[in-house]
Amino acid sequence: MTDLENILPYLGELIARWLRGFLPSWLVDMIMMAIVGLLIILLMVIVVMALTLLERKLGPNRVGPYGLIQPVADVLKLLIKEDIIPEKADRLLHFLAPVIIVVPAFMVWAVIPFGKKLVAADLNIAVLYVIALGSVTSIAILMAGWGSGNKYALLGGFRAVAQLFSYEVPMALAILSVVIAAGSMSLQKIVEAQSPLPFVLLQPVAFLIYFICGVAETNRSPFDLPEAESEIIAGYHIEYSGVKWAMFFLAEYINTFAVSAMVVTLFLGGWKGPILPSYLWFFIKVAIVVYVFFWLRATFPRLRIDQLLNFSWKFLVPLAMANLLVTGLVTKLGLVYGIKVTAYWVGNILVGGLGLYLLGRFTPKKALA
Repeated sequence: MTDLENILPYLGELIARWLRGFLPSWLVDMIMMAIVGLLIILLMVIVVMALTLLERKLGPNRVGPYGLIQPVADVLKLLIKEDIIPEKADRLLHFLAPVIIVVPAFMVWAVIPFGKKLVAADLNIAVLYVIALGSVTSIAILMAGWGSGNKYALLGGFRAVAQLFSYEVPMALAILSVVIAAGSMSLQKIVEAQSPLPFVLLQPVAFLIYFICGVAETNRSPFDLPEAESEIIAGYHIEYSGVKWAMFFLAEYINTFAVSAMVVTLFLGGWKGPILPSYLWFFIKVAIVVYVFFWLRATFPRLRIDQLLNFSWKFLVPLAMANLLVTGLVTKLGLVYGIKVTAYWVGNILVGGLGLYLLGRFTPKKALA
């Protein structure tokens, strides 16, 4: 297991050592960063192709044995499809929106640890970095809606931005609870702090809040209001086709995978696990979380926009603030680990009681009517 664990860092060091034989150190560092970036982009493209194959139930799914070549056919179709720009569109905004939305989706992976010693950049402010990149999505979506020169696209953009802003607040508060518990904003150190218990056992309320907000942030059902076909056709990207539409599609699936990876990193112990190499444990856990995303899409009905926003501001935000207060108090007391665990559980029970009260006030029966 040790050899499998260290093979990827060893190969990287071997390539860097060979390059230093005839190139200056600064150029070697740039080449290695470019190689890592290209590998991450290639990995994400492969992941998106696999996710589309797994989630596809209707439509074409017969190309190749067991439909395995269907994602390749989809990519080729989108590449050769005509790029249509509406006559009244703002051409600059129409072009920049898909570019701006897909670039941060790739950049997030620079700080997510795939395994032990397998992280492109172990920033000590990685949490702030992830939150900042997530906010860029709102700008791109509004640009797409406004730049299309279409009232349905504009309405979809406004709804998407309102949804993202509403769910970024409780998501950030849930992450802050983990940061306080771990004592660091480095994702690698947050993983290392989850010993012997993962934070899902110490912060179950924060876990649920973050997971729900993650579903909303990625526009997955039942929070897929920005592109509700029955109300606003296809939402903010109604006027996009070909490669530009594919970039929105690519960003959505990469973000889904990234949110799943953040759930694993923040709450499920990250790459930690017995026997198997750390990066295998990481991808196994991420695959399970992604499956839950797919299961939710096939299970729950879509909320109305007013119900969706009320659910965030009247339920998730107060719950996240109460959980943050409990986490801060327990951490400030400086208890020994065993007593601290008990204090966390007691605090989460109290916060859970508050959640049940707020949920009763929210009237979920009407929300699903």
